[in-house]
Amino acid sequence: MTDDTEEKSLFEAPPMAEQERMVEAILFASAEPVTVAELNGRMPHGCDAAEALVMLRKRYDGRGVQVLKVGEAWAMRTAGDLGFLMQKETVETRKLSRAAIETLAIIAYHQPATRAEIEEIRGVSVSRGTVDQLLELEWIRFGRRRMTPGRPVTYVVTQSFLDHFGLESARDLPGLKELRAAGLLENRPPPGTGLEDEEAQDEQDELFEDES
Repeated sequence: MTDDTEEKSLFEAPPMAEQERMVEAILFASAEPVTVAELNGRMPHGCDAAEALVMLRKRYDGRGVQVLKVGEAWAMRTAGDLGFLMQKETVETRKLSRAAIETLAIIAYHQPATRAEIEEIRGVSVSRGTVDQLLELEWIRFGRRRMTPGRPVTYVVTQSFLDHFGLESARDLPGLKELRAAGLLENRPPPGTGLEDEEAQDEQDELFEDES
């Protein structure tokens, strides 16, 4: 074997099956979702993490653990329909006040949203403590400032928020029933989220079923 051949073999990417195993190992060991760029940075030169992810996702399709996209990153998570098995292990410890729940929902459905816009939708002022609580939970973050007088800051939901609720993006936000099941709603939906009409429709459907 010539020196050129030996040098080429040193920089040759591993077989795709081996790259898939590498991606699997990284995702399994990572507490937080990992981006494709981060995967490529950890893997040997010449690897294609994006292609390996496609193969890995297919291999886990229909299994108890799935490879899911969370925002711009990837993670291994329990299949959604098996979440009830983890109920004891995932007891919700992040108790939010009604004001925090409404603020979070408004930001999620109207992002980017300023404090003034949140207050206009809720009809009451938003305390600094409410926003600070959501920031500390890392469920919201500061967005870009509005190009309006005073240049107010905006708020948007974070990747941690999406990951917690198993969403790929904010476009996948659930409806009324899903929010209640997740504990984000109590009796009535937060004002201004666009879910009031959905609740009214649900009530009409239930009334129709009772009369049938």
